Amino acid sequence: MKTGPASSRPTSSIIGLAVPIWIGQLAAIANPVVDTAMVSRYSVTDLGALAVAASVYISVYVALNGVMQSLAPTFGQLFGAGKFPEMGKEAKQGVWLAIFLSIIGSLLLSFPQPLFSIAKASPEMTEKATLYLRILAFSLPASLNFLVYNTLNNAMARPKMVMAIQVTGLLLKIPLNTLFIFGGWGIPAFGGPGCAIATFIIVWLELLIGWLILRYNPFYRILHLFGTGFAWPNWKSLKELLSLGIPVGLNYFIEVTSFTFMALFIARIGVNAVAGHQIVANFSGVLYMLPLSLASATSTLVAQSIGGRRLEIARKISFAGIRLSAILAIIVACAVWLGKDWIISLYTSNETVAANAAPLFLFLCSLLFFDAIQVTASYVLRAYKVVLAPTLLYVMTLWCIGLGCGYMFAFNFFPDYIPPRITGSSGFWFSNCVSLVILSVGMIIIMRKTEKKAEVQFQASLQKQDTAVK
Repeated sequence: MKTGPASSRPTSSIIGLAVPIWIGQLAAIANPVVDTAMVSRYSVTDLGALAVAASVYISVYVALNGVMQSLAPTFGQLFGAGKFPEMGKEAKQGVWLAIFLSIIGSLLLSFPQPLFSIAKASPEMTEKATLYLRILAFSLPASLNFLVYNTLNNAMARPKMVMAIQVTGLLLKIPLNTLFIFGGWGIPAFGGPGCAIATFIIVWLELLIGWLILRYNPFYRILHLFGTGFAWPNWKSLKELLSLGIPVGLNYFIEVTSFTFMALFIARIGVNAVAGHQIVANFSGVLYMLPLSLASATSTLVAQSIGGRRLEIARKISFAGIRLSAILAIIVACAVWLGKDWIISLYTSNETVAANAAPLFLFLCSLLFFDAIQVTASYVLRAYKVVLAPTLLYVMTLWCIGLGCGYMFAFNFFPDYIPPRITGSSGFWFSNCVSLVILSVGMIIIMRKTEKKAEVQFQASLQKQDTAVK
């Protein structure tokens, strides 16, 4: 049985792969952070519009991103099995998948009024949020196609170039935001929608760079991406990707909309409440990149081990990934709690907005540990191509408990029984904490059962082979 570095040193292998993924993801998530920080200095109305519009965009993008993530375990297992030309074929189908999904997503972003009606935002906020989303509708094809390049590189344990492209995009974001938000050089001040114009320019540039690397870097010749003729959609392959990707996309959608609808409902409380929530939710996204990068690295190494039929090593890697994520989550939570006032000051100088954001940091620090466990376990399950059970668990916890109970707490359905400190925005955050505790326990149980089942099936297949030989 062949073993690689991940078998003898799983923790160091995860860290080595996760660090560039983490830096790249930080660069990607820093884009909306920069948007929030810069728009907050333009006007509170634009910040509120950005909060509502960003919530809608993230819901659409993350759901489609989740469907695209069906490529990750597919690429990983093929790479572990040494089937490189098959990876190239799947990558071409991934491009078609991105094209089809971008058509659906762009239509949803162009007509967001039904979702805006939930927030009951002012006409000015609605107008700015609509313009923001319609600009991003034209950037979605580039964003989804870049995911093909991203997942392909991560599956081959080569995330550094993806990291470099994403960092370059971040460096361009600040000057472009400054130009389009505040105006200059004959360009009018667009306010919040100016962020979308900057994003549009950056994502198409990133896609172009990714394509050039695949085309001219000799390393990728083993995939036979070019010179083999035009590849039409393979409906069988696309169906297989969708059968895996749609549940993953639902996972992403459920996870993000648990925050999206929080923002839309909190907008009913007032612009300062939703602005305070946006700051904490935005920073939560930054923190989430660490366990997400560890989960992605763990999933990649697990998928490679499964493809190479090294299931015992896959189990060791999954345990090491969860342990590492949990330890780092505790360290990060302590650091965030100690520096919460400084963090808020980075986002806003408005005392009212800051006062609305401060109480939410207690809940943010409380949920980090359980969030790290659940995301790593869910990514391990994706490496095994197990997606339906996690999706049902997400529905029951994040939607039914987190969002449903959170709504009752926030708007104080039972004033005699609900403490004042968990009403308003805090009600949603408290309920979300409870849901993540249950979710993390459920994910671990499903993961352990999946690993045992895979090992039993593998042993059974070996016995059949021995019988056939005899």
